[in-house]
Amino acid sequence: MSYVIKGETGDWEVVIGLEVHCQVISNAKLFSGAATDFGAEPNTQVSLVDAAMPGMLPVINEECVRQAIKTGLGLKAQINTKSVFARKNYFYADLPQGYQISQADQPIVGEGTIILDLPDGSTREVGIERLHLEQDAGKSLHDQDPKRTFIDLNRTGVALMEIVSKPDMRSPEEVGAYLRKLRSIVRYLGTCDGNMDQGSMRCDVNVSVRPVGSEELRTRAETKNVNSVRFAMQAIEFEAARQVEIYDNGGEVVQETRLFDAQTGTTRSMRSKEHAHDYRYFPDPDLLPLVFSDDLVAEIKASLPELPDERKDRYINVFGLSPYDAGVLVADKDTAMYFEAVAEGRDAKMAANWVINNLFAVLSDKGVSITESPISAVNLGKLLGLITDDTISTKIAKEVFELMIESGDDPEKIVADKGLKQITDTGAIEAAVDAAIAAGSAQVAQYKGGNEKILGWFVGQVMKATQGKANPGQVNKLLKDKLDN
Repeated sequence: MSYVIKGETGDWEVVIGLEVHCQVISNAKLFSGAATDFGAEPNTQVSLVDAAMPGMLPVINEECVRQAIKTGLGLKAQINTKSVFARKNYFYADLPQGYQISQADQPIVGEGTIILDLPDGSTREVGIERLHLEQDAGKSLHDQDPKRTFIDLNRTGVALMEIVSKPDMRSPEEVGAYLRKLRSIVRYLGTCDGNMDQGSMRCDVNVSVRPVGSEELRTRAETKNVNSVRFAMQAIEFEAARQVEIYDNGGEVVQETRLFDAQTGTTRSMRSKEHAHDYRYFPDPDLLPLVFSDDLVAEIKASLPELPDERKDRYINVFGLSPYDAGVLVADKDTAMYFEAVAEGRDAKMAANWVINNLFAVLSDKGVSITESPISAVNLGKLLGLITDDTISTKIAKEVFELMIESGDDPEKIVADKGLKQITDTGAIEAAVDAAIAAGSAQVAQYKGGNEKILGWFVGQVMKATQGKANPGQVNKLLKDKLDN
């Protein structure tokens, strides 16, 4: 999608790459057996290894390795059966070892791709540069005391997958689509919960600008630890405009690390950007190279679930859904599972329409996710079944749907208790039709004179007489048969 900034010296294009940190779903940390539960009391999930006690050696967690391989396969990426852990040296209060165990030039996963589904209906391919495993740092708490900073080491040593994109994105919208798609993939795979508000998925946003038509990659600035899709998009808008202004004024953009201020929607400088040599990377002497077999990769590949792109293709080709509807339904795994339960044995297009247009409106109004829906997938499916077998009309179904929202009851029970079953008895409907025609001689004359829209008046009279329970199809057919003769 085009995103051009008009500056005083010409038009500018934004170039964006992301480094996304995904916390691996695992009961234990990357190199220790300490727990990884979110929200535990500070410093209650810290092993001697995490605290960097002397003589404590790291031991790799096999489950974290399997999760990284699975994610790499989900990204259609190269899996490297030999990779190396390295020490990334820097000093900060929440990093007890004085270094972070990461992977430098030999990561576990190489190049891959993600296909973005953009708001205008188009798609775009974004390259993945690499995925590597690393341990997380602790957390500094600056707001607990006016004079002191507290350190919580619960997060120290938790396994992260850092997924680095190529600088292929060109707009905030593409970045939003990228983050949503990546989050969808890892959730389908079960390798990360993708909860940005809890910090289990966060991103560093790298932005540079260049004159439109140029292929040059100019100096970039990195905005660290952005924890929502909306904030990432806002950071790009501000950062791109800031850099264009610098160039327009004859200046040069400085390579630096910046922070995003969610209150103002702006970024501010934090420190000059480090280079790889500043971290003095070297292979970790306490850890042998990570080596696994092609058989392990094949085993994990065979266990992969159906991923969003494949599921979208199935919804289009098998269910006959539009690309838009299919994309909406597969974006979230829970939504896809709900839809499939509703659609089982029923018309998939009808199921998609009720989920997207009716149920989503309810969920949005109540501010809940589909897993908290007041209407179960089983009950919504039953409601569609009642429409299909002519037990109720679509209009009555909407009334039943509203009652289901309030009570959560089975629609069959609601229809029985409220006496809402549709009248399909031809004799009863014909009597109401005859009465409407007899009472509407003026309207009959209008219809005979060519005003076919007046048919709606007759339908309304019949539905009123039957309390909305007459089968609309039968009503229309009988009316036309009698008025045309």
